[in-house]
Amino acid sequence: MRPNRGGGQTSVGEDVVDEPRGPLGARRAVLFTALSVGVVVVAIVSAGVGQLALSPAEVLDALLRPLGIDLGTDPPPNAEAALWTIRLPRVAMALLVGAALAAAGLLMQAVFGNPLAEPAVVGVSSGAALGAAGAIVLGWTAFGGWTTAVAAFATGLVTTLVVYVSSRAGGRTEVVTLVLTGIAVNAVAQAGLALFVFLGDTQSREEIVFWQLGSLNGSLWAEVGVVLPIVAVTSIAAAFLTRNLDLLSLGERSARHLGVNVELLRAGTIVLVALLVSAAVAFTGIIGFVGIVIPHLMRMVIGPAHGPLLVASLLGGALLLSVADLAARTLVPYADLPIGMLTALVGGPFFFWLLRRTRAKAGGWG
Repeated sequence: MRPNRGGGQTSVGEDVVDEPRGPLGARRAVLFTALSVGVVVVAIVSAGVGQLALSPAEVLDALLRPLGIDLGTDPPPNAEAALWTIRLPRVAMALLVGAALAAAGLLMQAVFGNPLAEPAVVGVSSGAALGAAGAIVLGWTAFGGWTTAVAAFATGLVTTLVVYVSSRAGGRTEVVTLVLTGIAVNAVAQAGLALFVFLGDTQSREEIVFWQLGSLNGSLWAEVGVVLPIVAVTSIAAAFLTRNLDLLSLGERSARHLGVNVELLRAGTIVLVALLVSAAVAFTGIIGFVGIVIPHLMRMVIGPAHGPLLVASLLGGALLLSVADLAARTLVPYADLPIGMLTALVGGPFFFWLLRRTRAKAGGWG
């Protein structure tokens, strides 16, 4: 038994990371509130931005009118139709994809015990890109307009499975072996992607390049309807793993002594990561660095407990990608910048800073 910060007694197995008390609890409450308010505000502002500008009051009126609440605004003609069919699906997709990528990044960092880990380690992004490129170049139409998304989702999952199975030896999977296997599979996937770019015509090449840059343009409610349940179910499943992830942060040997099936935990976590990232990139293309930036920032504010971190990462990822999408639509007049390019411009320097900071701390979480 040992005392916790609140003065009570608790066992190591029951409470590896202390429950929020005092200043830490206050920081978490403030962070969750700020992120929630930020998500709502940015979503409303983003929905009103465009060639047909709408005020926040007009956006709220359009959202509340189906519930029988009329704020008395007088939006321009056809504004409500444009809002519901074009802008709101895109806003919703930005929230879901940002949340999914940030949660996936947090899970990968927990499994690898390193703040520099990201979902690309297990090949899910490169696998999805390979599948999308194959569908574009080979002209697959089995699923109509959804063919590219289905191919990206399926190959992302398959690539992750190949990495995990190939890295197993003696019924166990070592982290170093998993990383090295991921590097090898990523290299093969990138070679396949280059081959498709070489074989494709000019239009196919442009589609592949645009898909790799990432974009939320053209998001539909039907696509949101596919991504939403996947993100919701996997996030709930991840919440049930957070306690064991806290124990895993003590080290594999300690976690096993405390009753954690480390191999099952690692496999389950990687499956959740593959589902989250595959669902996200299937409809939007490759969007990088969200999974690195957000979990680490949240950890710096509220500490290492994975339960609160999961909530903060979901909210922070949604907020970051919503802001990035708003910037992509407004920075250049009458142009829609690739959102993956914007996140890379922000995430690249942050990753460099994080690398130097982690190295200075000898690999600590900081």
